[in-house]
Amino acid sequence: RRVLFRSGRVHPSQIKRLAPDFGFQQQVYRGDGESVRLPDGEYEIVFQRGPESLPETRPVTVDAATKEWSFQVKRWIDPAARGWWSGDHHIHAAGCQHYASPTEGVHAPDMARHCQGEDLKIGANLTWGPCFDYQKQFFTGAEDKVSRYPFLLRYDIEVSGFGSHRSGHLCLLRLREQMYPGGDSMDHWPTLGLNTLRWAQKQGAVCGPAHSATGLQVPTDELPNYLIPPFDGIGANEYIMAVTHEVEGPDGKPVPAVDFMSTADTAPHWELNIWYHTLNAGFRTRISGETDFPCIYGERVGMGRSYVKVDGRLTYDAWCAGIEAGRCYVGDGRSHLMDMRVNDLPLGEKGSELRLDAPATVTVRADVAALLPEQPDETLRGQKAPPNTADLPMGRRYDAFYRKPYWHLERARIGDTRTVPVEVIVNGYPVAKKVIPADGSEREISFEVPIEKSSWVALRIHPSSHTNPVFILVGGKPVRAGKRSLQWCLDSVDRCWESKKDTYAEAEMPDAIAAYEHARRVYRQRLAEAE
Repeated sequence: RRVLFRSGRVHPSQIKRLAPDFGFQQQVYRGDGESVRLPDGEYEIVFQRGPESLPETRPVTVDAATKEWSFQVKRWIDPAARGWWSGDHHIHAAGCQHYASPTEGVHAPDMARHCQGEDLKIGANLTWGPCFDYQKQFFTGAEDKVSRYPFLLRYDIEVSGFGSHRSGHLCLLRLREQMYPGGDSMDHWPTLGLNTLRWAQKQGAVCGPAHSATGLQVPTDELPNYLIPPFDGIGANEYIMAVTHEVEGPDGKPVPAVDFMSTADTAPHWELNIWYHTLNAGFRTRISGETDFPCIYGERVGMGRSYVKVDGRLTYDAWCAGIEAGRCYVGDGRSHLMDMRVNDLPLGEKGSELRLDAPATVTVRADVAALLPEQPDETLRGQKAPPNTADLPMGRRYDAFYRKPYWHLERARIGDTRTVPVEVIVNGYPVAKKVIPADGSEREISFEVPIEKSSWVALRIHPSSHTNPVFILVGGKPVRAGKRSLQWCLDSVDRCWESKKDTYAEAEMPDAIAAYEHARRVYRQRLAEAE
């Protein structure tokens, strides 16, 4: 459980902490029967176990007679009881706010404790640049031995601080081998991300770009928008090229080079904009939620998370397979979009593909819930208004215009009410909306949605939660949802190439030139097919 002790200052002292207590956090994590040493005095204790539980604040007195306190987690929702398992595919045991001394980062029991304290069932503990040569020893290609069902921790890789990181960091999940052939550290990895993806997909990994909005900043919060980003960061940059490629899978058959895009830890408008456009182009990349702990966020793990539907016993591999299949929704854990289905097709089943012989109206259903305090939190409401185009140098970082936390249910609140909108998204645009009370109650909602042409459909409570899409094919035609999206993708390939071409090693330059030209051909062909 997450426990915060306050008496004019935070206890235990943050500057004296060693793992499993992290000095960059105010709270500590304690389980049944565990202890913490406090001097005599008056304290306020705040107790919670992740966003699915209700926080409890209790004043206490510590003196010679104090022996123990008892707290009980009070849930407002339990998605796992319905088969929706939470996870964070991007946490770290080293680097950023972690110390490098007295140990090179922290260890699996420490990270497992934090995941359990936030009721995060899956933790993908990614080894990356800082302390790489120390942390790499903990990779096994299986769930770590500290896992205690249903809390499962596994080591995997983020390509960051080495290799192709300058063209966009990559999260590589469900690896069987963690080291790219040709060496035993970081110096020999490819500089072209697509080459890394070829290696990872060949072993059956589940792959996608990290912290997607970095490098995609534009001076608008319109969604979708058609401004071309600078592609000058470490997010879903090379993705605009890589998404057009298929590579060899573990059985020798072609598979998409990219399985998912990361969401929920960077500016939502910019994350979702590139995803919407590539969906409109007919690609089927899914989304997954992440925190990038303790880099983008050090407050706690699971601030961005995915809820994956798993039939049967939860395993790390099954959870990753659910990400790959799009059998999940993402968000901050304060709102939930469970059991989405279109007509009789559940999200993530049968490739999430529904076929219609002709234009028709479909029924979109889901079980939804959200929880807001009765009174608005003015510290969280709204995000900084985007500046005028003239005020936006292309190299400016996204956090100059959006305040953390980037995804939060408070920003979906309608005025001063305790309500939020659930929207149906078709080809990137909201086409229907229902307002629900954010009082923690679960309810089924449904929409009748006309589908005139091949399209993708999703649900969202923006910017708090978003489902993956269901693809509806009308008359057997593929999704080609608008020439403007295809032109945006084509122009973005050129912009990305100009930004990234100098990051590729000379030996890989022929591969890079061919990879980008392939993307141009694909987008041109699909542009010609678009309505």
